[in-house]
Amino acid sequence: MMTGVHVWWYLLSLVSISNITAWFYSARRLTGRKPELLPDIYRARRVLLWLSAIYVLVCAFRSFLPRIDLERICLVESWLSSMLVGRTLATIAELAFILQCAILLREAGRGLQVRTAVGVFWSVVPLVVIAEGFSWYAVITTNYLGSVIEESLWLITGILLVISFIALWPRVTDGQRYFLGAAMAYGIGFVLFMATVDVPMYWTRWLADSAGGVTYLSLQEGIQDAARMCTASFEWSVWREEIPWMTLYFTVTVWVSLLMVHAPVFLNKGQRAP
Repeated sequence: MMTGVHVWWYLLSLVSISNITAWFYSARRLTGRKPELLPDIYRARRVLLWLSAIYVLVCAFRSFLPRIDLERICLVESWLSSMLVGRTLATIAELAFILQCAILLREAGRGLQVRTAVGVFWSVVPLVVIAEGFSWYAVITTNYLGSVIEESLWLITGILLVISFIALWPRVTDGQRYFLGAAMAYGIGFVLFMATVDVPMYWTRWLADSAGGVTYLSLQEGIQDAARMCTASFEWSVWREEIPWMTLYFTVTVWVSLLMVHAPVFLNKGQRAP
C-alpha cells in the first residue's frame, strides 16, 4: 500500500538523480570558465567541485536508502542501510561540505582582508570534526545526548559562518553581494532551523529516554548492533520528525554545495577580476 513516506522517498530519489546531473553540468561549466580564472582560483574551484561530488553522491545514496540511526530503522532492509555504513558515508560527506565552506571563507577573508572571516575559517572545521565524534557516540550507544551536542556544535558553526558573512558584507562589490546575500540567507535559515527544530527534537528525545530509564549500549555492543541490518518501516509516525530535516539536507544543502563551486572571486572594491 502506497503511503506518504513512499511518496516522499520517491520524490527525494528523483531530486537526487537531478542533483547528480547538475553536478556534471557544474563540472562542464567550470571547465568553460578556466580561461577567465587565475590558475590558483581555478585550482581552488576544482577542489570545491570534487568536494561537492562527494557530498552530492553521499546525499543521493542516503536519499535512496534513508535510515534513522539511533532507532535502527530504514526503508530498505540491506547491509547498505546499516547504521555503520550510513554514518561512515555521512561523516565523509559532512567533512567535505564544511571543507568547501572553509576554503571559500578563507579565500574571501584573505581577498577582502577581513580578519573575522579568516578567524572563523580556522574554527569551523575543528568544530565539525568534534561534532562528528559526538554523532558517532550517539549512533553507537543510542544515547541522544550525543546528537544534542553534535547538532549544537553545528548550530554554533552556523552562527560563526553568519558572523563572517556579516563581516564580509561591507567589503564586497555589487556582483559579489548577490552570492553573499544568498549565503547569508541560507546561514540564517540554517541557524533558525537548528535552534528551533533540530536541537529541541533531540533534546526532547533524550529527556524522554532519561525519564524512562533507558539503558544505553556499550561501545562493543553498539558497534555490533550498528553493523546489523536495520528494521524497515514505512509508518508515517516513525518518519514524521525525520522528513523535514532530511528533505532540507538532501535538497537545499546539496544545491548550496553545487553553487559554492561557482562563487564569485572575492576582491576588494576597486580591484578587477582577472
